[in-house]
Formats: sequence, C-alpha cells, structure tokens
Amino acid sequence: KNFERYERYAVVEENEPLWEEYMMEDAEYCVVAFGIASRVAKNAVAAARAEGIKVGLIRPITLWPFPYEALSKAAGRESVKAILTVEMCLGQMVDDVRLAVGERKPVKFYGRCGGVIPTVSEVQRAAEELYKEVQ
Repeated sequence: KNFERYERYAVVEENEPLWEEYMMEDAEYCVVAFGIASRVAKNAVAAARAEGIKVGLIRPITLWPFPYEALSKAAGRESVKAILTVEMCLGQMVDDVRLAVGERKPVKFYGRCGGVIPTVSEVQRAAEELYKEVQ
C-alpha cells in the first residue's frame, strides 16, 4: 500500500502543479508570491515596470505539488538575474524556491507575518533593492 501511495503521489506531482506567470516574457527579476501576497506583488511588478525595471511574477497556485519546473525554467533563463520571494510568513516557501533554482541565481526573501499584509510600495522597494544589489 505504501508503494502504491507514493506512485500516486508521483503522478500528482508530475501532472498537477499549477501556477500563473505575469510579465515573465522579458523579465530580468522574478518575484514569487502566493495567496494575498501575490495580489500585492502583481501590483508591485506593474509599478516597477513603470519605473523601467523588468520584473515578472510567478504565482504558485498549488503549493503541493509545488511548481518546481516553472521556477527552474525561470532560473535557467539568461535574462533572469535574481529571484525575490514575497510571503506573509517567515519563509516557508523560500526553501522550495531555492530547491527549484539551486545555485543558478540568487534568491532573496521578503516576508511579513502576524497577518500584516505587505504594501505594494514595500514589495516594489524590495524588488528595487534586489535590482540595485544584483546590477
């Protein structure tokens, strides 16, 4: 039974990860966020784009199975220089992002906890700091 269960898990992990990409076509920086933080991050990406910073967003819709392949592909793009995870927790997702990215690109974390929702300007500022750091 245990082997059957793990075989079923493997099928789910292969076929069921869901994610959304936003403005990733020419992105030099990738923001990864889920849930409420992703709504804020999407607006921050648009604001950073208005400032001339080529930022995109990958929003995991499922956290299990995690969309490792989407993040791995983003990290494999020559244009992408760094990845910023935005979370409303203490960094539980950033470990999965690092697993997907490996050592190929720097991964930074921006988080708020205690039910505090990050603002668009805070996320934009974190993306801009990453931009300056990696330039």
